[in-house]
Amino acid sequence: MKKRLLSLLTAGVLTAAVLTGCGAKEEAATEAATQAEQETEAEATEEAKTENEVIKIAASPTPHAEILNEAKKLLADKGYDLEITEFEDYVQPNEVVEAGEYDANYFQHIPYLDSFNEEKGTHLVNAGGIHYEPFGIYPGTKTSLDDIADGDSIAVPNDTTNEARALLLLQDNGIIKLKDGAGLTATVTDIEENPHNIEIVELEAAQVARVVSENAFVVLNGNYALEAGFSVGKDALAYEKNDSEAAKTYVNVIAVKEGNENNEGIKALVEVLKSDEIKNFITSTYDGAVVPFE
Repeated sequence: MKKRLLSLLTAGVLTAAVLTGCGAKEEAATEAATQAEQETEAEATEEAKTENEVIKIAASPTPHAEILNEAKKLLADKGYDLEITEFEDYVQPNEVVEAGEYDANYFQHIPYLDSFNEEKGTHLVNAGGIHYEPFGIYPGTKTSLDDIADGDSIAVPNDTTNEARALLLLQDNGIIKLKDGAGLTATVTDIEENPHNIEIVELEAAQVARVVSENAFVVLNGNYALEAGFSVGKDALAYEKNDSEAAKTYVNVIAVKEGNENNEGIKALVEVLKSDEIKNFITSTYDGAVVPFE
């Protein structure tokens, strides 16, 4: 009887031990499965982050890159990572897009784009108009256009379309008169009347703001005026009006290589840049120097 009781007790202990061991294994297996599932979810999340399509864009620092940095947050929500590179000139941004090194650029208006294509043989197209920058005449050594005198000098951009735009603005303010028909391709050779014998100093666009102390007046692109610390509303002695034909003509655009204008990423970029959020950012940030294009 004692032997039988001892056998039963021993069997019970062994059974309990086996059951305990099985339970521990099952628990460990469950924990391992849970941990593996969590790791898989984490990897999937990280992979999703890295799967955002990259859009490489070249831009002028002000205001273009600033606007793009604001748009970057909105584009991330649409699954795109906007990679912005700033350029100081008006040539390289087109060259890198033409070469396929960048997906788009944002710095120029349509007349400049058309002129660049014609002169350089590039194949760039407008993917969407974003904003307009009023061109202005700013004080140099003189602070009023009424003080203009014989022999004064006025610095203007020297690229084809921007020089014409500067000359047309000078004409609108009675400083010079251009030949009939001189329009978006006007140069200094088209000046028909120059009653004050003004010297037109032609410089690369980025250099004009740097010679303020050397000329009576300067005529600046909107972005270079901003970089130089000028406000259109407060500092410009004269400027193109927001409801003028110039606003439509000189709208700043997203430019891409021909054939890429319907790329989903480019369409998303343009959509964000034309959104109410970005329009509000432009309006509240630039004091009239940059105007959203409808």
